[in-house]
Amino acid sequence: MAFYPLQIAGLVLGFLGMVGTLATTLLPQWRVSAFVGSNIIVFERIWEGLWMNCIRQARVRLQCKFYGSMLALPPVLGTARALMCVAVALSLIALLTGICGMKQIQCTGSNERAKVYLLGTSGALFILTGIFVLIPVCWTANIIIRDFYNPAVHVGQKRELGVALFLGWASVAVLFIGGGLLCGFWCCNRKKQKFRGPSPRHSVPHPDKPRNTTMLSKTSYV
Repeated sequence: MAFYPLQIAGLVLGFLGMVGTLATTLLPQWRVSAFVGSNIIVFERIWEGLWMNCIRQARVRLQCKFYGSMLALPPVLGTARALMCVAVALSLIALLTGICGMKQIQCTGSNERAKVYLLGTSGALFILTGIFVLIPVCWTANIIIRDFYNPAVHVGQKRELGVALFLGWASVAVLFIGGGLLCGFWCCNRKKQKFRGPSPRHSVPHPDKPRNTTMLSKTSYV
C-alpha cells in the first residue's frame, strides 16, 4: 500500500487530537476569574468547567465541586457538555477505524481497497470530531468575550478565556490536519486505482472432457 507515511502521520495526529479533546472535556479551566478594574483579588481564583467549579485561595489547596443537578445547568453548559462527549466518542471510533485500516492489521484480510476505505472513513470522522469540538469552544469563548465587554455585567461576574479553550482550538487544528491527511491518502489511492484500471480476469483452465471411448470403438468396427 503506497503513501504509508501519510497514513501514519494522520493516525498519530488523530490520536493527539483525541487526547486533546478528552483533556479539553475534563479540564475545569473553561472560564477563569478576571482581574479588571478594582477587582484585584489575588487571594482567590475561580475556575469554571463543564463538570465542576474550582476555587483556589491563598494558602489553601484547590477545592473543586461537581455540579449537583444536570437539569439545573444552563442550556449553554449542557449543550457544550453533550457535544464534547460526542466528540470524544467519535474520536475513539475514528482511531479504531483507522487502526483497522493499517497495512499490518489483518482485520480485512489482504483486501487493500477495504483498508483504504477504512482509512478514509477514519479521516472523515476525525474532521467531524473537530467540528463537534469547535462549536462549544467558540460558543463559550463568544459568551465570555461578550460578557466581559458588557457594562451591565458586574465586575465580579466577568470571566476570561481559560486554558481549556486554547487547548480545544489546538486539538481542532490537529484533528483537521490528521483527518485531512487520511482523506488525502484515500483520494490518492482512489486515483491510483482509476489509472491502473480494472484487474484482468484470469481464465481458469477447464479440464478436458473425457472422450467417449465406446463411440470410438463402435465406429472402428464399421
